[in-house]
Amino acid sequence: MSPTIRPDDDPAWRARRGFEPTPAEPEIPVEQPEPELPPFLETVRDEAEARPPVAYRGATSDPTFGYLIALALTIGLMPLIPGNTDLRYTLLWGVMATFGVLAWLLGNGTRIGQETPENLGWGIVFGVMIGAPFLAFGGSTLNTAVGLLFENLSPGTVLAYLVFVMPMAETLFFRGTLQANRPFWLVGLASALWSVLVFFPVFWSEIGRFPAVALVIGTALFMMNVIYSYVCRRNGLASAWLCQIVVNLVLVFLPYLSQGS
Repeated sequence: MSPTIRPDDDPAWRARRGFEPTPAEPEIPVEQPEPELPPFLETVRDEAEARPPVAYRGATSDPTFGYLIALALTIGLMPLIPGNTDLRYTLLWGVMATFGVLAWLLGNGTRIGQETPENLGWGIVFGVMIGAPFLAFGGSTLNTAVGLLFENLSPGTVLAYLVFVMPMAETLFFRGTLQANRPFWLVGLASALWSVLVFFPVFWSEIGRFPAVALVIGTALFMMNVIYSYVCRRNGLASAWLCQIVVNLVLVFLPYLSQGS
């Protein structure tokens, strides 16, 4: 006995009355098994998957070598003082910037990601916290120190050094590269030594006349560099970069402008 077909289940009846055809059920794809490889090919595939990606050979280089070169240049370029002090500054920070930029582009230097306003704000706060007390209690000494360090340089040149050249070079190299696998205080001491060798030879002949200047500069350089490294560890590379720019403007550029007034 044939089964009873309801009119609404009959495709011909539905077609005569203009009903849409019943959609067919989608076909389920059948996964094909992967072809078996010979044993030696499976071994080659497993070794290729386990092998780490090939990195640029300079990506894991120790930045200590670049740091030693920079220290040697601070001493080797001392004959440029005092006639070409600006050229000495440019060469020293240029070499430091080259090491830092190459490590950032080709090596394993720290990248600047998407920063938050909070981290950038802390960079400004730390910069003001360092610069304001020195400016308030050592104003006259800072004026003398800045006059010795940037003698016969135009305000535009000094501003370019303090805002662009110096922060970029030192931030990318010390905080971005050297601090990647070292304690922040050790990097702070290393960068303080670099700063002492950059600036002290400029007024070495005047240290006997201005011992207070040497003391203030040495203390400020030590505190600033350690704080920069701490801010980098706490709030990121961009925050440390901004902190150094603020300190340079407060401690160096403002006293430099006050000399001309």
